Amino acid sequence: MAPVVARRRARQRVRILPLAGARSRSAEDWWWDRLAPSGSGYHLLQSDSMLLVLPGPGPARPRAQRRASRRAQLLRLRGARAAEAKAKPRTAPAPAPAPAPQQEPDPGWGDRIPLEILLQIFGLLVAADGPIPFLGRAARVCRRWHEAASQPALWHTLTLSPPLAGRPAKSGTKTEKKLLASLEWLMPSRFSQLQRLTLIHWKSQVHPVLKLVSESCPRLTFLKLSDCHGVTPDTLIMLAKACPQLHSLDIQHSMVSPGVPRGPKEAWAELTGASVLGLQVESTAVVSFLEEAGPRMRKLWLTYSSQTTAVLGALLGSCCPQLQLLEPGPCSQVLRLLNLTWLPKPSGRAMTPGPGFPRLEELCLASSTCNFVSNEVLDRLLHGSPHLRLLDLRGCARITPAGLHDLPCQELEQLHLGLYGMSDRLTLAKEGSLLLTQKWCHTLQELDLSGQGFSEKDLEQALAAFSGTPGGSHLALCSLNLRGTRVTPGTVSSVISNCPGLLYLNLESCRCLPRGLKRAYRGPEEVQRCLQQLLTSLPPASQLGSSSQPALP
Repeated sequence: MAPVVARRRARQRVRILPLAGARSRSAEDWWWDRLAPSGSGYHLLQSDSMLLVLPGPGPARPRAQRRASRRAQLLRLRGARAAEAKAKPRTAPAPAPAPAPQQEPDPGWGDRIPLEILLQIFGLLVAADGPIPFLGRAARVCRRWHEAASQPALWHTLTLSPPLAGRPAKSGTKTEKKLLASLEWLMPSRFSQLQRLTLIHWKSQVHPVLKLVSESCPRLTFLKLSDCHGVTPDTLIMLAKACPQLHSLDIQHSMVSPGVPRGPKEAWAELTGASVLGLQVESTAVVSFLEEAGPRMRKLWLTYSSQTTAVLGALLGSCCPQLQLLEPGPCSQVLRLLNLTWLPKPSGRAMTPGPGFPRLEELCLASSTCNFVSNEVLDRLLHGSPHLRLLDLRGCARITPAGLHDLPCQELEQLHLGLYGMSDRLTLAKEGSLLLTQKWCHTLQELDLSGQGFSEKDLEQALAAFSGTPGGSHLALCSLNLRGTRVTPGTVSSVISNCPGLLYLNLESCRCLPRGLKRAYRGPEEVQRCLQQLLTSLPPASQLGSSSQPALP
């Protein structure tokens, strides 16, 4: 029993004994470790009356001790890995994975659009705003867009104009040369299908540009030169030969070429900045061009000058049988010669009339002053035009009803023979208006006889042709201008009654009408109101259509 008790007491004494190497700790050490543990990054600083906990390096362990600790950790880690390797069965090493292919950057949605769809989209934009500057900017987006913008099919219509903002003459020449240098490489690669070309404000480089056009644009059909200098016969002839499909030419407001003697009008235009087509451009150059390209020409625009008749003479010589529009000059479908000073020139020999213009539909020779257009001139222009529908001869006081009656057109719809402000100074025909209405009463929609000197009886007989036909066919007359004529009240009431479609009636300054009726009537209501006034306020004889004595104005 005693030995057992002795052994128990020995074990208890061993448990309470401190470990070897252990150091007894005081209360002060315990507080130090509590406030600033080892490795926390703080250390304690004690002063006379306070205890400070400051950040910063504290009492660190010796370097050898730190290295031994790290070395022991590494050894334990390596031992663990080695034990795991021994426990696992050995297997063949796995093959290294193949390197992933290097991915190129995504070009974006623009490069994935099919070229055909892209061409259609570009075509809509070009049709709305033109190829410049859109196609040039689109070509810089990506390769696919560059390919689409380079298609010649998109470059079918083009307008080229050097910048004008405050440029002096020398600066403008440099700008045109720079633009010409760009065209030298653009035209062979882009303009092979160019059809319509417009050049505006080119002063010095017109000939080089047109030379490039003749070399690179065989499909050109329309050319417009607006306010351009240097238009010579050689330039136009070169185009006519190199562009077999060219059928429309517009050289309005272009200037005389350098080196050609200029008259006072051209010098004044240069000083004032006005645009006048020089005589050589309008006569010599155009006539030479028409001699080369006349058989295929359809449309021609000119600016009026004193030698426009030279071009008209060439046209009357049947050099352009296909011509459809000439402004201002004789044409097939539309002819406008406003305020043309037509001077008669005696011919020493008889002239054989040409075939004329069989497709002519509109002819306008209107003038605000008296001119010398006669029946002979009108016959030379219209002797081969059976499809004429509009004839405007306002101011042509030398044209007679007999000359109009001989024209070959049978379905004239608009006839304007008004004389405005000049009838008092001329000797006018008093008879013959019946020849006009008898020939075209069933097709005329507009008739203008203002200022004509036909007598009351002649006008009564002429307007009686609108009384209808036995078959009851509908009359097309909807506009009638009798301003300043000697029409009577009975004649007016008869016309209104027989033409239910009349929408405009001008009775201003008609001396034979009573006061209150001398005005213009617009619309069917006003025209019918005029008829009611005539029927209720005039004597019965006037209502029956008999002529009456002229009333005081």
